[in-house]
Amino acid sequence: MAEKRDYYEVLGVEKGASADEIKKAYRKKAMQYHPDRWTNGTEQEKKDAEEKFKEAAEAYDVLSNPDKRSRYDQFGHAGMGGAASDFSGFDISDIFSHFSDVFGGMGGGFGFGDLFGGGSNSGGKRVRKGGNIRIKVKLTLEEVAKPTEKKVKISKYVPCEHCHGTGAKDEHSKETCPTCHGSGQVVRQQRSMFGIIQQASVCPQCNGSGEIIKDPCPHCHGNGIVQGEEVIQMTIPAGVDNGMQLTVRGKGHAAANGGINGDLLVAIEVADHDIFERDGNNLYLNYYISFPQAALGSSVEIPTLTGKAKIKIAAGTQGGQILRLQGKGLPELNSRNIGDLIVNVNVWTPKNLNREEKELLEKLSDHDNFVPKPGKNERSVFNRVRQFFRD
Repeated sequence: MAEKRDYYEVLGVEKGASADEIKKAYRKKAMQYHPDRWTNGTEQEKKDAEEKFKEAAEAYDVLSNPDKRSRYDQFGHAGMGGAASDFSGFDISDIFSHFSDVFGGMGGGFGFGDLFGGGSNSGGKRVRKGGNIRIKVKLTLEEVAKPTEKKVKISKYVPCEHCHGTGAKDEHSKETCPTCHGSGQVVRQQRSMFGIIQQASVCPQCNGSGEIIKDPCPHCHGNGIVQGEEVIQMTIPAGVDNGMQLTVRGKGHAAANGGINGDLLVAIEVADHDIFERDGNNLYLNYYISFPQAALGSSVEIPTLTGKAKIKIAAGTQGGQILRLQGKGLPELNSRNIGDLIVNVNVWTPKNLNREEKELLEKLSDHDNFVPKPGKNERSVFNRVRQFFRD
C-alpha cells in the first residue's frame, strides 16, 4: 500500500490555513480532478484523476473537522486510528453529496459536461452505505497500558442469508432499470442564457442501483438485509484516552441490496484507578513511608501498572519530595514513547501511640536533630513541584 501524502500537501495549503482557505483549496482540487474534465484523457490519466479526486476528499474530510485536524496535527496519519473517511468505494456523486455545503448542492453533475465539452458519464451506479453503529467500551488503566482484545456482541442489520443480500428471490428476479438503462442516473437538460445546462441526479425508480427487482425475496421483502447479531473482536491500541473514538471499518449495519457496510464507532471510556491518577501519558502516585524510613533511608517497592519497582529513599527525605520513574507511565498512542510515573513521597505520622512509643519519641524530641531547622534549600511543596516541571 502506497504511503499517504500529507493532507496539507494534498490540498496545497499551509499548516496554519484557515477553515475558509481549506474549503476553497478543496473546491479548486475537486474541479481540477473531476473525471468530466479528463473525458478525453487516457485511461491511466482518468484513473489518476479519480484517485486524486478521492484523495482530496479524504484530506478535506480531516482538515475541515476541528477534532480530526487537531489529532492529525499532533499524531499525523498514524494517530488517526480510522478517523479519516475512506472514499475509495464511493461514487463521485456520493462525494459531492457528502460535501454539499462546499459545492452548494450542485451534486454529481456539477455542470462539468457543459464547461468542458462533454456529457457527465462519471456518476455510475449509486453505492449505498449501511448505517454506522456507536458503542462504548470501558477500559482499566492496566488495559490502556497495552493493546487489548475486546469482544462485543451487537444487534445489527445483516445480509439476508436466503438471497445473499441482493433482495431478489433468485438470479432471474432482477432486470435493468428502464428509466436510467442501468446507469443509476438520469440527466436533465435546460436552456439558459449561458447555453444548455445539464445536471445528473439519482434515478428515482431504482434509487441509483441501475436495477429493479421484479420478484423480491420473501424473507427480507426485497431489502436484502434482516435484523441479526454479530460478535465482533477488536484490538484497542495502547495509550487510548477518555473521549477518543475508534472506527472499525465495515462492522456497522449491512447496506440494503448489497451495498457497503457501515462502520462501528467505538467510544473509549477509561475507568478511574484506585491508586493512580492519569495526566496524559504520565501517572501520579501518592506513596507513604514511615518516619524511620525517611530519617534513616530505605529501599522500598512501589506499585506500577505492570508490577512493582524498587526505589531508594535517601536518608533525611522530607515529606512532599517528588521522584520520577521514567518509562513507568502509559504508552503514547501509535508511538514508542512511554510516559513516567511521578511519585509524591509522604511521611506517615502515626496516629495512635502506645506508652512505650510515646516514651521513645519524648526522649528523641529533646535531641537537637529533631528540632525543625529548614534552610534556604528546603522549599515548599508548591515550589518543589513547580521546579520539578521546569526541570
